[in-house]
Amino acid sequence: VARDHRWQVDVLPVVGHSIAAELAKRDFTVNAIAEPVGGGAYVDPFRGLEDIRARTLRMVSPRAFIDDPLRTLRLSRLACELGFEVDGDTASAAAASVSDLARVAPERVFAELKRIVIADGALQGLALMDALGATDVVLPELTRMRGVEQSQYHHLDVYEHTRLVLASTIELAQRPERWFGEHSDAIAQFLAEPLANELTRGEALRFGALLHDVAKPQTRRVTAEGRITFVGHDVVGAEVAAGMLGRLRASERLREYVAALTRNHLALGFLVHETPLSRRAIYRYLRDCEPVQVDVTLLSVADRLATRGRGADEAIARHLELARELLGEALAWRDGRPRPPLRGDELARAVGLRPGPELGRVLEELEEASFAGEISSREQAIDRARAILARAGGGGGGEDR
Repeated sequence: VARDHRWQVDVLPVVGHSIAAELAKRDFTVNAIAEPVGGGAYVDPFRGLEDIRARTLRMVSPRAFIDDPLRTLRLSRLACELGFEVDGDTASAAAASVSDLARVAPERVFAELKRIVIADGALQGLALMDALGATDVVLPELTRMRGVEQSQYHHLDVYEHTRLVLASTIELAQRPERWFGEHSDAIAQFLAEPLANELTRGEALRFGALLHDVAKPQTRRVTAEGRITFVGHDVVGAEVAAGMLGRLRASERLREYVAALTRNHLALGFLVHETPLSRRAIYRYLRDCEPVQVDVTLLSVADRLATRGRGADEAIARHLELARELLGEALAWRDGRPRPPLRGDELARAVGLRPGPELGRVLEELEEASFAGEISSREQAIDRARAILARAGGGGGGEDR
């Protein structure tokens, strides 16, 4: 019937005295409508059809949020998915019961939160959560970002900046051709890949946008000269983000993914002033950001677009130029990271090394040199390995070539 959708149909017995009594237990009037299987008029005791036409979400009764506090989040989710307005009395009742969200199973909370974050109207859904007080209960770490002033390179506080990063992330995913040129098709396919918790990579990336600066409030410092810094917010933020998602019972893969994005979201910005960018610098960026090289490059662009303080236009242009260069390399890396011209066992025999950490270190240096175009043959690799070992004071007599 609906080949492009998945539908969940619940079949329940009528427990009360009538269909109308059952509908009275529903959350919102738009969900309290029944259609007789045998045909005939809709059973609509709470005028849900009128509210659908008016695009309004209205509670069935003041007990709706007392009976199930999760309905406060569901209200935000339906509003942003459907583009409906919320009735004033309904919003007041939801806000009055919002503290009860704390006793709802985290799995249920995450199921609703996930749908809010991936909705087309995600920003509106999050804003409604704020207005109802739900963010304070479900994501208090985000609440702490409000009013946290940033440096002169930012024009917004941490929370509003985060909202703008999310908006930019959505824009990049929806219109990659505007930003990434020849890589746009590959980026679109990449973002459509499934990742975790029934989220695509593009949807999961939104959680990275939402949490990438989550540790700024606790790492904020003001120097003697009056300069605002957030040293370590990337590393601390990775732990905080993973902890938040763990609290919500998200999968380990999603926790690790968002933590990796948070930990590495500054990496591209550190390369902006390296002109021209060396092959070794590109290699180290890709190696250090693995396995989220593509994702974190996209996040860094969204972050840069949302940072419009002093010198913003020139900085954005350079950042985009660098991101396009790195995206091509990052997409290629996904097909297999570069390998030196000989295997580890061959290298071990050639230079007289046993398997172990030292051999691994030499192989990684050869991999970097190969990526940089400095070596291309077996002989060059062996010579470079001997030079590396000599520099480190290692042995490695090795076999004759």
